[in-house]
Amino acid sequence: MSVDFDTARHRVGSAGPGDPRTTAERLLRSTADNALDGELDIDWDAPLDPTKAWLTERRGTLFGTKMWDALTPEQQLTLGRAEAVAVLSYGIVAEMGLCNNLLRRVFHVEDFTEPQMLYSLTEVAEETRHSTMFGRLINKAEMPAWPAPAPLNWALRLMGFVPHGPLIFAITLIVEEMLDAVQREATRDENVQPHVRQMMRIHILEEARHITYARTELVRAIENCGPISLAVNRVLIGLLVLIVMPTLIDPRAYISVGISPTRGWLVAQRSPHYRENATFACGPMLRFFGEAGLIRGRVTTLLYRASRSLPEGLLASLRR
Repeated sequence: MSVDFDTARHRVGSAGPGDPRTTAERLLRSTADNALDGELDIDWDAPLDPTKAWLTERRGTLFGTKMWDALTPEQQLTLGRAEAVAVLSYGIVAEMGLCNNLLRRVFHVEDFTEPQMLYSLTEVAEETRHSTMFGRLINKAEMPAWPAPAPLNWALRLMGFVPHGPLIFAITLIVEEMLDAVQREATRDENVQPHVRQMMRIHILEEARHITYARTELVRAIENCGPISLAVNRVLIGLLVLIVMPTLIDPRAYISVGISPTRGWLVAQRSPHYRENATFACGPMLRFFGEAGLIRGRVTTLLYRASRSLPEGLLASLRR
């Protein structure tokens, strides 16, 4: 099946948050009309191109640093592949957490035929296929999938005790929106591996529906939240944004080119391109958070400023 990915994404995601039931019905129709499967729609038997990258070069964590310039072209490709594997490994763990939250909602639904419940199950099916697709791509890379750090595993287990509210849906958006712009950029980059580009096309198409659904439910959760609870949720969401970007790439990826994890991570955090990459990845999500009223208050604002991910327009408005 041939799909215009950019058009499909615009059609799914451009309407913005609306009535949850109507949104769920629309997304169910979109799922039926634009269904892809990483097992069938990626040519896994095709060989990799040893001259092509696994990420758009400028989105690498060390790009633009002296450490990056000291690497040979072959080492730069190796590091890009290791960082891609790190993101895919992170993605598998994160999507397991998302599925856990979606299934928790299903258990609390009284009517198992309502559109929101049906779409939640549909999203679980898509997320599990994504994890399978990520796993196959890691195998294709011939690099080990690093297990999630123990604190992250504990955090995912504890999420089962977090009440459903703004935080839960914000977590979904943080996981799914942060890489959306990066993926769309990579699909247009002829220097990126064909397998990676096709995987990203599939992911973009289906995540557009997930983002639309999460935005709709986040707005509803904010409306139903009391002032004290909302203030606590704002701080926790800001804290997550502060933490996720620096931890997205497992520092063990630097070992692939003989760089110590600690030294590589510190150089990446000080990179002149860090803020550019952070705002590129987080900009659309944070603009939405700002419109939804989540970036408000002294503590919350300090957390977002510390994350270095606020787009310039939003940062200027906060200064005023």
